[in-house]
Amino acid sequence: MTRPDGPYAAGVRLLPNAVTVLALCAGLSAVQFALAGRFELCIAAVGAAALCDALDGGLARLLDASSRIGAELDSLADLVSFGVSPALVLYIWALQGNRFGWVVALVFAVCMALRLARFNTLIDDVDQPPFAKRFFVGVPAPAAALTAGVPLYLWLHFGPGWWSSQITVALWALLVAGLMVSRLPTLSLKSVRVQPRLIAPLLVLVGVVAAILLTAPFLGMALIAAGYVALAPVTFLRYRWLSKHPEAWGVPPRERRAVARAARSARRLGLRPPLRRRVAGRASGVMRAAVRRLGPDGGSPQNGAPNGTGPNGTGPNGTGSRPGGQPVPSANRRRPGLRRR
Repeated sequence: MTRPDGPYAAGVRLLPNAVTVLALCAGLSAVQFALAGRFELCIAAVGAAALCDALDGGLARLLDASSRIGAELDSLADLVSFGVSPALVLYIWALQGNRFGWVVALVFAVCMALRLARFNTLIDDVDQPPFAKRFFVGVPAPAAALTAGVPLYLWLHFGPGWWSSQITVALWALLVAGLMVSRLPTLSLKSVRVQPRLIAPLLVLVGVVAAILLTAPFLGMALIAAGYVALAPVTFLRYRWLSKHPEAWGVPPRERRAVARAARSARRLGLRPPLRRRVAGRASGVMRAAVRRLGPDGGSPQNGAPNGTGPNGTGPNGTGSRPGGQPVPSANRRRPGLRRR
């Protein structure tokens, strides 16, 4: 027997919101670790916040515990954990003492707020094409927070260098902030479908990544972040191809590749696409006018002309005749589809 408020108890239904609060606490703890000079713990705290952010939405759908307050709490927690905390960590680590360092931190936090606000508005947008749900608009919040820490990862692994200079850290943070508020489509991992033949290679790749993270965690995180940014052009090309091929929107990936091969073959053979509606309509209009002028069979009488003569006194063969029987060329003798010069 199910309860009135659903199949789960009220305490269990609060679990997604509890995970969101844990993400908020982890993000704020990163600032405290930065003040203590434990920057490796800052990365761990932001990573824990990203993990909790990935779990709370799935738990809410699994437990049927989605609510308006949960959605608002998730957005506020993302702003603090992935916008304010990374900005303060970068400022405390490298940008402190520079008069433009605080401006960079503010720009990063503001761009995160704008990115989350746009995400909330796009959820209820019904004018988007069906394939748009497979992509994010701009870099998502957790990925942006972890990508912004690439200079810090390299500093923890290699020590001081050009990657830890103030100008490099500031420019990288501004670049990530711009990617957050840009219209660049990025891949949503929730919509990725792996083919059966690729499962084994993917598991091997996961094992290699895990080995790198266990052996050299900061270098591994830097490589993952760099690979994510390098994947952006490929995602953009895929989004643009889907936007130009509506016939591939509702088909599985395997059939979509067949559509792409057919389109490439058509271009290679020089085949033209079908006529547009206005071109076809104009051609049919010319044909109808010619039929009205010459008759359905090209030479039948019209407008009350007597039998044996065509329009304007033409003969049965479409040629005019003088009273003496001499043929004269007809001014209206035209063939459908041909233009008289």
